[in-house]
Amino acid sequence: MRVASVRAARRKLAKLFKKPKSKFYWYDFTVRGRRYRASTQETKSVKALKIASLKLASVIENTDPLPSKPTALGDFAERFLAWVDTARLEEMTRKFYRNGWRLLKATAIVEVRVNQITGDCAEQLKFPGSAANANCALRTLRRMLHKAEEWNMIGHAPKITMMKEHGRHLRLDDEAERKLLEGAEACTWRRRTFELFRNIVILMRDTGMRNQRELYCMRIENLDWQNRVNFVPDSKTAEGRRLVPMSRRVNYLLRARCGTRSEGWVFPSNRAASGHLRSIDRLFREARRQAGIPRELVLYCARHDYGTRVLMRTGNLAAVMKTMGHRDVKTAMHYQHPELDVVRAALDYGAASEPAEMRA
Repeated sequence: MRVASVRAARRKLAKLFKKPKSKFYWYDFTVRGRRYRASTQETKSVKALKIASLKLASVIENTDPLPSKPTALGDFAERFLAWVDTARLEEMTRKFYRNGWRLLKATAIVEVRVNQITGDCAEQLKFPGSAANANCALRTLRRMLHKAEEWNMIGHAPKITMMKEHGRHLRLDDEAERKLLEGAEACTWRRRTFELFRNIVILMRDTGMRNQRELYCMRIENLDWQNRVNFVPDSKTAEGRRLVPMSRRVNYLLRARCGTRSEGWVFPSNRAASGHLRSIDRLFREARRQAGIPRELVLYCARHDYGTRVLMRTGNLAAVMKTMGHRDVKTAMHYQHPELDVVRAALDYGAASEPAEMRA
């Protein structure tokens, strides 16, 4: 069968030729609308004809592994997004990559072939919003190029440099909680919707749990009423598997929400495929708008408030790290936003050497 294909290919093959200043024979043919033109790396016409015939036969039989042109990023996105939908990824990761591609496809990089994308190309991209928004697109691009390398579409994925993020600086403190709940009261929600919103805000502030991976996934079986602790079985890191103490008001609201149930989701949802609450983002935005609070304040700022507040009141960084699921001090310090008044009071405390007129 293979010999017959080679013979048929020889009959179809045009005459070989030599390019100026080249000692090798070249072939040039078109199959199914695709052109193949390359050197045989042979100086003898008989051997060159054999190489070219084998090449043509492999193309005719669809066994040639080399495409004529590398695909553009926009075309490659179809395969990448199909992988995103079928791979074993967290739902938040799927949303992250899809949002990243939404940002990327609005730029000119979609027309660039994947083997021509460099780190310089990525640095020239402009995205709306914050640095975190831009990094969502850049991380998606980086993952796409690594998948292209894994699928043997490019040699090596280029290094993609992220933009510097300044992190969160706001805390969802007592005043912000009061304003948010007042704003929620002003919204035209049903009472149970308001109670759900209020419960989530209080839990975020008093437990410091991650909302998506931990708080929304709370189960009644993991609540130890006697010792007033909640067990977090799964989280972002290994250290996230931990016990979180309940404040008095958390203990009260959880008992009221769970009622006589002894198992199941604390926040069940019939509409979500997971069976539990997935987000209150829309409610939070509406309450925040009614309260006149800056857009920079998000629900996750409550976790920052927890880290700052607990360290200020206990002075025990190890305890803060343990209850927040942090593995190192550097990460824990991202959640510290001490008030300047506290530092100033500490500096002024016991200043015995101050002149009398300063202490007056």
